[in-house]
Parts: sequence; structure tokens; C-alpha cells
Amino acid sequence: MTAAHTELATDYLVIGGGTAGCIVAARLADAPGHPHVTVVEWGPDDAFEPRAQAIRRWDEMVESEYAVQHHTVPQQRGNSGIDHTRLHILGGCSTANTMISWVPFRGDLQEWERRGATGWGPDELLPYASRLRTRISVIPPADQNPRLSRMVDAAAAGLDVPRVVEWNDHDYQPGAGFFEIGYIPETNQRSSASNAYRDLLTRAQLRGNLRLLTGQRARRILLDGDRAIGAEIIDATGTVTVVRAARETVVCAGAYETPKLLMLSGIGPSDVLAEAGVPVTVDLPGVGENLQDHAEGIVVWEVTGPVEPANATGWDAGYLYGDAHAGDPEYGDLDPVPVVASHLPQVPWVEQVLRAGVELPEHIAAVAPNVARPHSRGRLWITGCDLDDELAIDYRYFTDEGGRDEAALVLGVRNARRLAEQQPFAAEVVREVFPGEQVRTDEAISAAERAVHQTVYHPCGTCRIGADDDRLSVLDLQLQVRGVRGLRVADASAFPTITSINPVITIMMLAERAADLILAES
Repeated sequence: MTAAHTELATDYLVIGGGTAGCIVAARLADAPGHPHVTVVEWGPDDAFEPRAQAIRRWDEMVESEYAVQHHTVPQQRGNSGIDHTRLHILGGCSTANTMISWVPFRGDLQEWERRGATGWGPDELLPYASRLRTRISVIPPADQNPRLSRMVDAAAAGLDVPRVVEWNDHDYQPGAGFFEIGYIPETNQRSSASNAYRDLLTRAQLRGNLRLLTGQRARRILLDGDRAIGAEIIDATGTVTVVRAARETVVCAGAYETPKLLMLSGIGPSDVLAEAGVPVTVDLPGVGENLQDHAEGIVVWEVTGPVEPANATGWDAGYLYGDAHAGDPEYGDLDPVPVVASHLPQVPWVEQVLRAGVELPEHIAAVAPNVARPHSRGRLWITGCDLDDELAIDYRYFTDEGGRDEAALVLGVRNARRLAEQQPFAAEVVREVFPGEQVRTDEAISAAERAVHQTVYHPCGTCRIGADDDRLSVLDLQLQVRGVRGLRVADASAFPTITSINPVITIMMLAERAADLILAES
């Protein structure tokens, strides 16, 4: 072991102070008896970062000094030029996303159970929505952008779906509207995990039973035989500290960093570890497998004038369409989930279209359809034994057998065109700029869209929950890492499958349940 300059003791060690880590730490520190909790967060505290507080400034956070950009290996059928951004700051990606706040649909959680995550279905997990301290708000009229409102009306007419106001008071149905988001409308303050749980975190710090170590990274989980006893962490100066956890170590570092840390600690696929020069402690072949994301296309039109300024985030309207479970021989008896989830951006994100050489006019509008229930599966793996060695990431976008992801993307484009033909939005459409009115066949639409598609920044599934007889499941039904006592994972990497809608609330609910599972055993 590298010589440590400092050694600290704690009851619970939480690695990663992001969306899930803030909640896990807050709930553990607030438990009866007030056990001691230590949180290790790579970035700083977000409390005094104004860009992290105002949800309208989300795009500044995505391009800030807290953002780390990851890139994929060349993609066989998808876009290889995407910046896969992760945020290193207290609150994690909930300090920079648009906080579109969906309570997961029953059909999504039923699929988790069908895939072996017994006890993680809707009856068990949905009650945790009422435990969240996050404020989820219907967007008031003052924050509803007029152009987006016209596009919502056109979507409802063109797709024959209802206009929806409160999405979370019922289960999934196709519809169009302004989404509910995690923010305080009166102040535009985002309801990130760090903000929503700050009172619990602060009270624990004042009591002395919460230690927050910012600007530090875990580089190795420490094991004593088959038990995790803490972690070795390092700061920007290279100073190493050993944090020993008497009860449990909980990894909440996200879908990239959590499997990376496990692999660097010798927990993962033996062939990958051997290639990277890491001694194998636990041969766990599923670590880094099952990588999933929402791939998002784009349709761009020239319009007659500039967009109005009003907004909550500028990415807070859209529509859901179809039923991905219908007709599926394995999941057709489950409750419905959408095939396509389309965003209506106030200011379209056209970086990839510009990179492809498309010239855009001064005034544009767009629809961004994403594949709501992707079937493609990727993987990630370490390439060396050092913390700073790059991850290899391969999403394998649009490689699913049967081409269902590709069909969903094409359907999303065709739906967007139906929207553009409907009033009141049709009156301001001049022409379709991308993929272009001449692009008509499914094959041509797919090729154009796959060349420029974006991510919706929803990586998940790389340390998934599963049944005991599933050799590629990393976690048991209590989120414990298989083969290691005293070690759990509680973040989006635990998802068996990606939810069909933005996953931030599901991550928060999983974190709440993780705290309950941990405390039940203590």
C-alpha cells in the first residue's frame, strides 16, 4: 500500500457526493444514534457557486471547470464525437442538468423485476417518491416559453395526444406539455440533491457526525480478505489519506467512476484487470457491462423570427409517444412505457449538426427525439492501473438485434415532421434545414440522424442489480457488491435497465432506499 500521510476513521464511508451520494450521506447521518459519516467528493461544495444554484444557467455548468468530458471508442453505427459530460461538484449532475423530474413509470420498474431485480418493482420503489425532499414544480405560465407552447399545441394536434400539465399524478400516457422540473419557480433555484438535502447535511456537520472531504478522489477500495474496510483517497497535491469505515463503504460515484473504482480495486472482469495490470481480488465479469444511454436525434427548421426569452430552463417542454412494451414477446404484458421522448428546446443544441458541416440560418427551431427504451448495450473498461488512465467507453449505439433503437429514432423524426405541419407552429416554419426535406426514406433518415445524434447524459447500468444466478449482475438485491462484504453501490450504475424518461428522480429514490437497506442491517 502507498504510504499514507493521514488516517481517518468513520462508521460509513460514502464515495461520491453527487445526486445519490448526497442523499445516502444525509439519511445515514440523520439516523438514530447519529452514526459518523464521511463523504469523499472529487469537486468542491456547490453552495457558493451561483451557476449551480440557478437552473437557467445549466448550460454554463455543463461547460464549466467542474465538467469532465469523456469520449467513446469509435462507434460502429452511432456518433463517435459526443462529449459525455460528468460533473464533479457536490450534488453531481443534479447541479447541471435541467432537472426534468419524472417519477418512474410502473412499466419501467416492472421490467426491472422481470430482469431479475426482485423487490425493485413499482410496489416497493414508488413509495420512495414521497420521501424525496426535492421540490418538483409544475412550470408556471410566466416560465413557459411562447414558442414552445405553440409547439406543444402542434404536437398534441399532430400526434393526437392530450396536452398534459401534471405528468406525475398518473402513470404513463402519451402526451405533450411542459414537463415538471425540480426547481423553485419564485427564485429559479434548482432543487439539486445537494440543495434539497442541505439542511440534513448541515445539521450533521454542526453535530460533528458528518465529515465532507471535497477536492479528493478515491483511488482504491481497501479490502481485508473479503470485506471492504474503507478506501485510499488522494487530493490534488498527491497527498494520500486512508479512510477506514467500521460499518460500510457505499460507492455513489456514478455510472463511469463507480465501475472504474471497483476495477482499479481488483473487483471486475479478470481478463480486463489482467490486461490493465491490476491484481484480481474478485472476478466479477459484469462490472462495466450493460452500459445504456438515451440517444437523441434532432430535426431543425428555419423559422420566421427569434424565439421569445421566457423560460425555466429552455429545455422544459416536449412529448411522449407510443408504447415500447406493446408487441414485445417478453415484456408485452407489462404496463406501457414510451417509445420516443421528444424535447422541445428553446435554443437548440446544434453542435453536432454544425460539426457535420450543415449551415444554419439565423432563426431556427428544433425537436430533439430520443430513444426512450434503448435495447443496445455497451460496456466500459479500464485501460491501465492508474487513476488518471482513460476509461474505454463503447456505447454500441444502434447495434441492437432487430434495429428497434434505429426504428424509434426514425419514428421520432417522422413525429417531429407531423408537429411542424400543425398550427399554431406551422405558421412560423420556413423550411426544414436538417435532416432536410429531401431525406425521406427510413434508411436515409437513420443515416443522417445517427451521424449527428447526441446523448441526453443518462449513462447507467454498469453495475446492475440482478438475481443470484445471473453471472453478469454485479449487485445483489440489497445493492451489495457480490463477493465483498461491507461494500454497496447506490447510483445509476445499479439500474438493470435505463428508465424510459429522465432518470434523476429514480436515482434519488434508489438512494433513499439504499439508506434504508443499510440502516436495516446496522
